[in-house]
Amino acid sequence: MIRPEDYPFMAQAIKLARRGRFSCHPNPRVGALLVQNGIVVGEGFHQRAGEPHAEPIALSAAGGCARGATVYVTLEPCSHHGRTPPCADALIQAGVSRVVVAMEDPNPVVAGRGVERLRQAGIEVHVGLLESEAQRLNPGFIKRMRHGLPFVRCKLAMSLDGRTAMASGESKWITSDAARRDVHRLRALSSAVMTGVGTVIADDASLNVRLPAAALEGVGPDNLPSPQRLVLDSSLRMPLHSKMLSLPGETTILCLEGEPERQGALETAGAVVVTLPELRGRVDLRAAMRYLARQEINEILLEAGPQLAGSMLQAGLLDELVIYMAPHLMGDGAKGLFHLPDLLQMQDRIELEIADIRAVGGDWRITVTLSNCCSA
Repeated sequence: MIRPEDYPFMAQAIKLARRGRFSCHPNPRVGALLVQNGIVVGEGFHQRAGEPHAEPIALSAAGGCARGATVYVTLEPCSHHGRTPPCADALIQAGVSRVVVAMEDPNPVVAGRGVERLRQAGIEVHVGLLESEAQRLNPGFIKRMRHGLPFVRCKLAMSLDGRTAMASGESKWITSDAARRDVHRLRALSSAVMTGVGTVIADDASLNVRLPAAALEGVGPDNLPSPQRLVLDSSLRMPLHSKMLSLPGETTILCLEGEPERQGALETAGAVVVTLPELRGRVDLRAAMRYLARQEINEILLEAGPQLAGSMLQAGLLDELVIYMAPHLMGDGAKGLFHLPDLLQMQDRIELEIADIRAVGGDWRITVTLSNCCSA
């Protein structure tokens, strides 16, 4: 039975899990808390893949006080050997008496097996406390496990009249410094940042994280986030002198098969080139997303022009829009948010749900969820 005191302790475990949100890719963000007689005796969160999970960190902190304790963990303890030993076994060996789990692990390798192992060992287990809050910790991991696709968040900056660039293509800068810093936090949260080759040619975009470690909770100077950079470039038009090719971290170009000499030149310049299936003369976007999910990419931040943003939207591959709206007008000759030529009648419109609106500096940030995409 769930007890009233379980709620604040689980909320504390969820808060712990958030501390790993910038660093534990591709693993899920998990927090754990050990409580003995109403007192927290150990806590931990998963920091980096290959390092201890939240439960053994909390057990180590608790020491002998772990015996007979109640454990609060945001994700079902694992029951298999991966990069680290099974957490369910560690809890059993420590002699805990009760485990409260926020959500079952969506990974089919685990999926209920950790809970069953604990129960077979005589431990009282409860699953589902603050489940929706726990799910919000890991939208990408959950979607990848359930649907074989990454969670894609599309960042857009626009004027009050919905324009993203002047007719000339000029777009720097639509939003304030505060909004741009907020975008770098979104990049830091992501496994990868993706754009189209048109944006690279027009802006020579870097797509890296340019924030000090102090601005990112749980991050030190030695583990600054470096999300993978992805460029959709069907015909390999990526300039060899592109800035991102000389930056630390990996730049991957997703293209169609052909032009081996050009591919070789880009690889020599520092890119990883991946050929993918074709759909109507371009890279098949769904095939690309499935490929990226197989590479353990959980969350993608899409920063692209109206063509690619519109194509991803119409393909049902966007899960969330983060729109920064600046208080100025750019005129009806400027470029819009999405290229959506197939929307001709009111019945064709794409349904959205506004999840959050808040001020960021002098701009407004509007977070939108899409009802036509796979749910996490």
